[in-house]
Order: sequence, then structure tokens, then C-alpha cells
Amino acid sequence: MDAVRAVLIDIDGVLTVSWQPLPGAVRALQEIRAARLAVSLVTNTTSRTRASVAETLSEAGFPVSAEDVLTAPAVTAGYLADRCPGARCLLLNSGDIREDLVGVSVVADDEDTVPDVVLLGGAGPEFDYAALNRAFGHLQRGARLVAMHRNLYWRTDQGLQLDSGAFLLGLERAARVEAEVTGKPSPAFFEAALARLGVGADQALMVGDDIENDVLAAQRAGIRGVLVRTGKYQPETHRAASGEPDHVLDSFADLPALLRR
Repeated sequence: MDAVRAVLIDIDGVLTVSWQPLPGAVRALQEIRAARLAVSLVTNTTSRTRASVAETLSEAGFPVSAEDVLTAPAVTAGYLADRCPGARCLLLNSGDIREDLVGVSVVADDEDTVPDVVLLGGAGPEFDYAALNRAFGHLQRGARLVAMHRNLYWRTDQGLQLDSGAFLLGLERAARVEAEVTGKPSPAFFEAALARLGVGADQALMVGDDIENDVLAAQRAGIRGVLVRTGKYQPETHRAASGEPDHVLDSFADLPALLRR
């Protein structure tokens, strides 16, 4: 693959599960670095900041820094600054990500707050009935609905866990609105990653465990897509997908061999 100059890599389910490295993943990323390919870790993770993600991966042996990490919250900050500058945002998210929401005005969740935007991150205990019902009320009163991703679930060491995409579908249908999605599979997310690396779509390759949001979404943006059979990968989801990846690998550990071909 002589034309490949950059590799976009999902984290959860590709490099790690519950932040523990998958077999061969550290060595594979080291080989990719040694081949002088540009790397961007593109993740819908909304529970940690870019700095926290990089620190955890680095401690596990991955050759990465915060500059290599592009998160959905970081892209969301740019999206909000461009599309609705100064908007008051009610954030519903599990984890403190405000460090990456540069310039975003996050308001308190109380009865006196009238937000312009309901901003959904990743699901957790915060997504209880009261919080979702308040969000529903704001949407009925005209607030915009912005979601960092549509992930229905993700893989942990305890198995598949429900994510905010499941709640997002309910809010959209109940309030009769359509969310503006900023993370994967949004084309703007992939465009931001390519711009940071300074490469064209035809010079990049995306590796993910989510066939729709990672791989096929990247292919629609002109990027070659590689699906790995780890993380949230399920054969039935693969068979029912809306398209077919350019390549399918057992794991990220097999990527250096594919690149050499």
C-alpha cells in the first residue's frame, strides 16, 4: 500500500478493551510509527480528555501523545464555535470533558436554565429519567440537539454496555427533532482528522471495530476502511451492514502486514 501516508485508528475495541491493550496492538503501533506513517487516534470516547487518553495509552506502552488523539468532544467544540457561537449548552455526559470543550458555554442543569443546545456525550448513570426528561422539555421549547456520537453500545471487560445512541433515538422520536452529530460517523469528524494530518482522503486508511460508524463512514469520506474482528465486532452486524469494508482483519496486530502488502 504505497499510497498510504496516514492511519486513522479507533481506540476502544481496536487498541484496547477497558483501556487494557489487546494482544499485539502495542507492537503493531510501534511498527507503524517506525514506518514513518502519520497516525491519528480518532475516538468517540467522551469519558476522558485527550490528555487523559494519551496518558493512559502511553503508560500501557503505546507511542502516542495528546497531539495524536482526536476526540468527539474536541471536534464538537469546533462545530459549536462555527455553527452556534456563544450558545448556552446543557451537557449530558458521563465523565468530565470540559477541558476539551474549549470555548463552549456549559450551563448548570437547574430549573432557571434555558439552554440553546442540549449536548449529549457518552452514557452513564447521569442518563436517568429526570435528566432525560429535562432534556426532552428543552427540546420541545426549541433547543437544538447536538450529539457527540450515535454509538448504541461499546465493548468493555464486562461485555457490551449500552451507550447514548440508544437514548438519542428516543429523544429524537419523542421531540420530533433530528440530532446534529459531530463525532463518527459525521463526515466533518473525518475531515478534521485529515486536516490535522495534512493528507488527502485517498492517502489515508481507517481502522475500526464498528463497521458502520468507523469503517463505512470513513469509506463514504473517501478513506479506505479496515474492519477488525475485535471489540464490538459481531458477525451478524457485519452481514447486515450497509456495505463492505475494503479489508477485514482478525485484529490490529495484523495491520503492519497489510500495509507492507
